[in-house]
Amino acid sequence: MRLFHVSEESNIEFFLPRIPTRMDLDQTKGLIWAINEKCLPNFLTPRNCPRVCYHVGPNTSETDKLTFLSSKSTSHVVVIEQKWFEIMQNTNLYLYEFNASEFELLDENAGYFISDKKQFPKNKIEIGNLFTALFSRNIELRLVDNLWDIYDEIQKTTLNWSMCRMGFAQPRKTPRLK
Repeated sequence: MRLFHVSEESNIEFFLPRIPTRMDLDQTKGLIWAINEKCLPNFLTPRNCPRVCYHVGPNTSETDKLTFLSSKSTSHVVVIEQKWFEIMQNTNLYLYEFNASEFELLDENAGYFISDKKQFPKNKIEIGNLFTALFSRNIELRLVDNLWDIYDEIQKTTLNWSMCRMGFAQPRKTPRLK
């Protein structure tokens, strides 16, 4: 198994545990976060790019596959707002690979692993074209004007999903009064 930390910073020599911002985690224990290779595409966007990501899991229904995937050859989708297209074209990312034996699973659905020890990456991979990186992994990328509809819909499915940086998303569209 391969684990990565994705960053826009090109020169990280080591990672120190940080207190998590998630309130459902112990606020007294610093952590280093890593993502597994299966869920890595969820992070192949600029850091603050809001996104809704989903992929086929072991319990995904045929109905959900037909409804939310564009073809039978695709099993993973990343949805971003249109305004992030140009930013993605101009962003380089760096994958810092870790020794997986020093991490423990936190969330299988999202592919999150954690460590509470200082980590030195064993490898660094530069990604200069995020679109190529996604497409080479057979990821479907969708551009929408607003993420909130798919955000609400995907949570009601049998797909595995992850929502990232939604605090940076465009505001919800309010229904027009007639």
